[in-house]
Amino acid sequence: MRLGYRGVASVVFAAAALMLVACSTTPPKSPAQERADAATAARVYAALDANPIYYLRDVEVSVDYGVAQLSGYVWTTDALYGAERVTRRVPGVTGIRDYMELEREGHRGGGDGGGSQ
Repeated sequence: MRLGYRGVASVVFAAAALMLVACSTTPPKSPAQERADAATAARVYAALDANPIYYLRDVEVSVDYGVAQLSGYVWTTDALYGAERVTRRVPGVTGIRDYMELEREGHRGGGDGGGSQ
């Protein structure tokens, strides 16, 4: 059986789609992994709260297979990088995903800051 260009392309596309579907599903976490991630997240929260240099209490933390995901708000770029540095030093953290937002002048949202009059 001889396949033309379209036949080969279809086979390659089908194989790629099958691999993508197979790789996109992750097995459920074991109870031990759930506990390990929860303990790591607690250690990250404690380290962020204990930092004497930056106010990092508006940073949210979740941990998935050792990868810490940081979200929430910080008010300076130094604080943003500081949160990453603090997190990186916590035992159990294997990587960081940074979804934090930088808030200028301590304001969230839009507007001119004038308030209502």
